[in-house]
Amino acid sequence: MVLALLAASTIAGVLGGAVLGGPLPALAAPAGARVDLRVLVLADGGYPSAAIAGRLAAEGVPYDQVNLWDAARPTIDAGFLADVVDGAERAKYQAVVLPNDNPFGNSAEFTALADYERHFGIRQVDAYLWPTTNVGLAPPIYAGPLDGITATVTEAGRSGAFGYLRGPVPFEDNDPAVAESYGFPAPPAPGAAFTPLLTGTAPGGTDSGVLIGQYDADGRSQLVMTFAYNAAQEQFGLLGHGIVTWLTGGVHLGHYRNYLSVNVDDVFLPDSRWSTTGNCTPGEDCLGGETTEDIRMTPADVANAAAWQQSHGFTLDLLFNAGGSDEAVAASGTDPLTTALLAAKDSFRWTNHTYAHQFLGCVQDFTVRPWRCATDPATGAVLYASQADVAQQVADNVAWGTQHGLALDPTELVTGEHSGMRLLPQQPDDNPNLAPGLAATGIAWLGSDHSRDPAQRTVGLALTVSRYPVNVFYNAATEEEEVDEYNWIYTSRANGGSGLCEDHPDVMTCIAPVNPGTGYADYIVPLETRLTLAHVLGNDPRPHFVHQSNLTEDRLLYPLLDSVLGSYRTAFADNAPLVCDRLSASGETLRRQADWNAAIHAGTVTGYVRDGVVTVTAPAGLDVPFTVPDGTRVGGPDGELFGTAYAGAHSGYLRSTGTSALTLALPG
Repeated sequence: MVLALLAASTIAGVLGGAVLGGPLPALAAPAGARVDLRVLVLADGGYPSAAIAGRLAAEGVPYDQVNLWDAARPTIDAGFLADVVDGAERAKYQAVVLPNDNPFGNSAEFTALADYERHFGIRQVDAYLWPTTNVGLAPPIYAGPLDGITATVTEAGRSGAFGYLRGPVPFEDNDPAVAESYGFPAPPAPGAAFTPLLTGTAPGGTDSGVLIGQYDADGRSQLVMTFAYNAAQEQFGLLGHGIVTWLTGGVHLGHYRNYLSVNVDDVFLPDSRWSTTGNCTPGEDCLGGETTEDIRMTPADVANAAAWQQSHGFTLDLLFNAGGSDEAVAASGTDPLTTALLAAKDSFRWTNHTYAHQFLGCVQDFTVRPWRCATDPATGAVLYASQADVAQQVADNVAWGTQHGLALDPTELVTGEHSGMRLLPQQPDDNPNLAPGLAATGIAWLGSDHSRDPAQRTVGLALTVSRYPVNVFYNAATEEEEVDEYNWIYTSRANGGSGLCEDHPDVMTCIAPVNPGTGYADYIVPLETRLTLAHVLGNDPRPHFVHQSNLTEDRLLYPLLDSVLGSYRTAFADNAPLVCDRLSASGETLRRQADWNAAIHAGTVTGYVRDGVVTVTAPAGLDVPFTVPDGTRVGGPDGELFGTAYAGAHSGYLRSTGTSALTLALPG
């Protein structure tokens, strides 16, 4: 389909608005010229340009990358950058990312690129450079590590491309023995048309210098960055979207949100408890007869969860197993936990976790450790849970939830232990009875474990929704239990651990033992905060999952969530709230992202700007993501507002029919 964005003024008017921040030159392509909605990344193998390319990919912004060290690479000349299509000039790229301000030296390639940018009004990001007057900066006030500093987004940055941030941008300092970031904060050169957007003070110093700024000269506009970074660092996670916004002028293909959903599994059930003396979990892997008391929430934990949600403006998803309630009632005649949860049912979101948490994969043979799949003695075929078992576990839980007034979506499901899906090494294939069992009960969205099934895939008629496991263990309710198990898993045999990290150095790193008394708050919570925020800042809608055991006794989940929410809300402005979706909505976002990325890589999407009109051609049925300025309207100046406001822009999807045209009017 052809999608057209009609502007009441030229695209230069849009690019020059307050959405970008800072004084801008009147960047505009010649009348009648076409500028393709695609970014050119000229990479040198360094982390900064790779980080920006990764950010473009994460937000769904089409780009081409050229390795400048590749002897067979194309020459960056006028013919590579532009041509003529249907009698009109065409700029093949709306923006350019360079590893520094001039990786070509005094060459014809640099001249061609500069001429291209001037002629078509193309913006350039210099991913990492030494400050010089060539980019409007005086000599640096400092050169060295920037670990642990807190940089500041300036008023010009907050009024423009970085307007989704409150101001403080902390730089990571995860290991005092290792320099993790490096930079050269510098003041603007006297008389230069330079606008600081991010400034920082050297460690132990008092003078502030530019870390990111906009330099306008010679008919060109550059975003200048004077510090090194990589895609995994929190400071880049905070700044990456602003770099994309500045680069594209706030008009591009792609869609950006910061997502955080937390699934609490096994609600109504008890969870097994870790044995700190046996270094095992009774009923699962203990061999010496150890016993521990099961972990189950109490009514006080329900009241605490509801109060915490209200005070923090955040909703938990409770993944429930009704069989746990029925079993407790059958044993005692009543269940105070069920009574409390049903009284507070409207405070939470509810998701089907099967009725009894039955393992729905192969039949497990526990006569050996680790367990193996049982087989038919006559044929040797693997034995699986039946289609009827799968369907009954789904349907019985939905029926119970409906009877008790739980507001659940019957198309969502997370099986116990994500069972039924392939599980290496024991079960390399899905239970063949899983897909028909899901189809029979109308399941469209099936939760999976990201650590072993990360990509979205089909299971019959259902799509998987990968969930991130959090290192707050299902069998721990106290800090002592959590730290003890953590040390068992991640330390060497010499340090009293299991030695798994020694046996599997490809996937684990041995650590020094965490302090039993303070290690949860001082080590585990900060580490898990960083890992969770990395997902949040990566335009990643996948939920995180924990267990009901983490809401009781020491209530391990809350210090972690307090840390994540506190860090996020300190950094981000009110115009970029966390998006807390339920499982089905997360799955739909993953589907859209996957379909869009596939279309981009297949080369079936074309988008360009011409005289204030953005036109996109896409295959039928594809949801096309747009990010445009606030005030954009559907169909014309009098149409309804397009998209949803987020981070200072409006964004949303338009579904292509493959034939008819859609139009949006940009604000004039």
